[in-house]
Amino acid sequence: MYSIADLQTIIAQTLLQRDFPTEPSNLYDPIRYFLSIGGKRLRPVLTLLATDLFGEKIEKSLSAALAIEVFHNFTLMHDDIMDEAPLRRGKDTVHKKWDTNTAILSGDAMMITSYQLLSKSQTDNLSEVLHIFSKMALEVCEGQQLDMDFGNSPSVTEEDYLQMIRLKTSVLLGAALEIGALIAGANPKDRKLLYEFGVNMGIAFQLQDDLLDIYGDPKKFGKQIGGDIIENKKTFLLINAIRLTKGKEEEKELKGWIKRHANYNVDEKINAITSIYNKYGIKTLAEEKKSFFSDQAFQALEKIDVPANRKQVLITFTKGLFVRES
Repeated sequence: MYSIADLQTIIAQTLLQRDFPTEPSNLYDPIRYFLSIGGKRLRPVLTLLATDLFGEKIEKSLSAALAIEVFHNFTLMHDDIMDEAPLRRGKDTVHKKWDTNTAILSGDAMMITSYQLLSKSQTDNLSEVLHIFSKMALEVCEGQQLDMDFGNSPSVTEEDYLQMIRLKTSVLLGAALEIGALIAGANPKDRKLLYEFGVNMGIAFQLQDDLLDIYGDPKKFGKQIGGDIIENKKTFLLINAIRLTKGKEEEKELKGWIKRHANYNVDEKINAITSIYNKYGIKTLAEEKKSFFSDQAFQALEKIDVPANRKQVLITFTKGLFVRES
């Protein structure tokens, strides 16, 4: 059995050893730079944990785990362009350090590299591994498009939002786990349960992020508290606030803040909308929904037919993420 720290170290060291070509430098230097600026490597760790869960050596799924991590970083590089983000993990984003065209092309090269890595997986079921990965990759794109569409949509429901985060965030966690299990030789039933565990876990994580953006400790969160409010981002909290204030006196105030794009005090906006959240119990609603999905995740994990002691590292890892403050 491996510890989480052991697996994170293995992933980080193997990524640094990845031999990218030197030329053209403006294609590969941004990739080396982006992969070197850190990250918790949670998704590839899940792939290795899934393989270990079913008693197989993690070396068999290491290439697939790297594919998951490179693909994830490709999506981040392109997300930064779409979000016009200046920083990623406290460092300049690629499109700021180089330029937008370079970031697009380097991101494309990362996506292709992820498939190259995946093709080296030590398994007799490579076609199925590729199918799971490709389905996930397309769903992530669908989720990102929905997220962008929500910005201009006058009405986004809670169901719409949960579907968006399932696609944009959660299916990658599910696929990371399912691929690790498939390489380990797990049966279809257990693979499906592990996928469900990952997807439900991912939704709960995103709901936790929505809560942390408003109610997190600024010293631990690592980002500005209230950033989602400033950006009018349609999170679980805002969507439910819009729903619950309909026809109430706070509806006008909430919509007034959403429509204001300039000439306002940021702290005043954050405090005003947070007060509405507090009055209508939005925090409790989000916590209850997070608990629902985390419960669904652990129920799926419990049904997997492996000894309970083999699940403990995955359980501890997941519970630690559910109570994180940053």
